[in-house]
Amino acid sequence: MSPADAMGLLLAFIARLVTGAQGHWKGCPPKAEQRIYFANHQSHLDWVLIWAALPHELRASTRPIAARDYWTASPFRQWLTSEVFHAVYVDRQRTQDQDPLEPLVEALRHGDSLVIFPEGTRSSRGEPMPFKSGLYHLAAQFPDVPLVPAWIDNVQRVMPKGEVVPVPILCTVTFGAPLRLEPGEDRHAFLDRARQAVVALRPLAA
Repeated sequence: MSPADAMGLLLAFIARLVTGAQGHWKGCPPKAEQRIYFANHQSHLDWVLIWAALPHELRASTRPIAARDYWTASPFRQWLTSEVFHAVYVDRQRTQDQDPLEPLVEALRHGDSLVIFPEGTRSSRGEPMPFKSGLYHLAAQFPDVPLVPAWIDNVQRVMPKGEVVPVPILCTVTFGAPLRLEPGEDRHAFLDRARQAVVALRPLAA
């Protein structure tokens, strides 16, 4: 077993120990097919929770999006994101002729699955903010790749603001039914429909 594989197993164990990392597959089963998972975004732990909730055999081909400037700032961060999580790096500072979706498109062409947070930034509000257009453009370029909505619940309470030690809280990831861009569907209509698909997965007690 490689050091990266061992670290992955350790991180999955820790995530499940602290959060429970329960995956609820309500709209589709876990399946070894290319997918784009999209979810609400409330914490730095969001990706780790989704990753730990996936079956082990799906983790290696399911890649998060990581800001290059932050996640390559130290050798350990770069090793963690590149070797353990197999992240797709994106540049937050770009020239005008750079396409921000190019690294994601390349990963999808390679056959990988992605986990994205269409809000573009973390939100402390109960419902996700309006989705940015990246999900729409990916759906248009890869119409055969299912888009699987997910709701991450309680993860923001694991690491309260100002705390350095995680608080054990039961967290869940609920995966919904896949959706696709409909022929002729307007960008705004699609993004609103995708956002509502995520919100609809929120537990009633949340």
